[in-house]
Amino acid sequence: MDQHAVAAEPVLTEDQADAAELIEEWFFNLHTQIFVLCGYAGTGKTFLVDYIVRKMGLVPGESAVFVAPTGKAASVLIRGGTPAGTVHSLIYTREEDIEVNEDGEVISERFLRFVKKDRLNKDIRLIVVDETSMVSDDILKDLLSFGVKCLFCGDPAQLPPVGGSNSLLSMPVVTLKKIVRQEEGNPIVRLAARIRAGERPSFGSYGENVCVLPRRALDGDTRRELFTRADQIIVGLNRTRAFVNREMRAFLGIPPTALPVDGEKLVCTLNDWSKPLDEKGDFHLVNGIIGNCYRVREGEDGLLLLDFRADFLRDTVTDLPVDAGVFREGRYYHDYGARAFRLADGRLVHESNTEALRALRVKREDTVCRFEFAYAVTCHKAQGSEYDSVVVLDESGYFENGNSWLYTAVTRARKNLVIVK
Repeated sequence: MDQHAVAAEPVLTEDQADAAELIEEWFFNLHTQIFVLCGYAGTGKTFLVDYIVRKMGLVPGESAVFVAPTGKAASVLIRGGTPAGTVHSLIYTREEDIEVNEDGEVISERFLRFVKKDRLNKDIRLIVVDETSMVSDDILKDLLSFGVKCLFCGDPAQLPPVGGSNSLLSMPVVTLKKIVRQEEGNPIVRLAARIRAGERPSFGSYGENVCVLPRRALDGDTRRELFTRADQIIVGLNRTRAFVNREMRAFLGIPPTALPVDGEKLVCTLNDWSKPLDEKGDFHLVNGIIGNCYRVREGEDGLLLLDFRADFLRDTVTDLPVDAGVFREGRYYHDYGARAFRLADGRLVHESNTEALRALRVKREDTVCRFEFAYAVTCHKAQGSEYDSVVVLDESGYFENGNSWLYTAVTRARKNLVIVK
């Protein structure tokens, strides 16, 4: 083989070629700051963006930065080989009012706020924003204030996030609809396209590793095997989520009233931007982050201490104070923003425990975190994530936008998919 041979130019679909031409024209010749690119599952949106960024002479992670609204969404880009971070880490700095003791240890983090940076790195010429629908209007306004061109990307067929979002995806410059050749044989992509078109999948197989099963077909052993082999179970209703999580713990031999044990899967249910998940501080402990817990220790006043590692990171956050109520009685004991105190003798107490706080020196003060079990999560919590093997308990009938619900759930799967309805 000729060592000087030039790599073949990628073959683009007509959709992609038209989009690439429009993006290039916009970037070099137009004064508008925003370009909105929509793409359905299997249309090669991520490939196209990477291709056109490089074709325009930009370097991912340097002159072109890729961001997503959440750490889990950014991790999908990272797994695909694209350096990425969160919108927050790009445009904000974190300011904390902290108190330290004579040894330099943090005693109290009294408040935290995000302050918009004065400027971005001067080398940045393009910001690529994935999962655009999950970016709030306030953050969008701050992002655009830097004057850097922004390529917004997303799938308009997915569920809108809880709590609303911006409306950019309803005004695309171009929408990729043609499934690329590499994905034409992907049964998950084919099934997703049929669901997006309004079809309700019937029972049966839809190709290798994709099937739809009736609930009545799941006896105890089949259900156990199906659930324990899944990377993620996705449901619609919170009562179903609670039931399946209890069931999964029973399958794993864990007593229903036991506190979380090492390695159990948890999801954060409360934003806490004061707690970075990684050494660089790019990702934070916020609502929807899924991971595993370790070294669970019981404190006083309905509190726990545990270590936590997000499923898309290698770093572990240690000694998080956690509300134990949801694990004990299915409800939180403490209010939003409650504080926990580590005392000099190692005890963990709630801020209301004035007797303990008077008796011993406070070693550290921190915000109480909230977690729940995450063997099963709702579709909204799974949004922005991808998993190799997914089981979907189809509860789309409970939602007005049922097709979008099912489409979003199905497209969380990369390799194996079972829909139970």
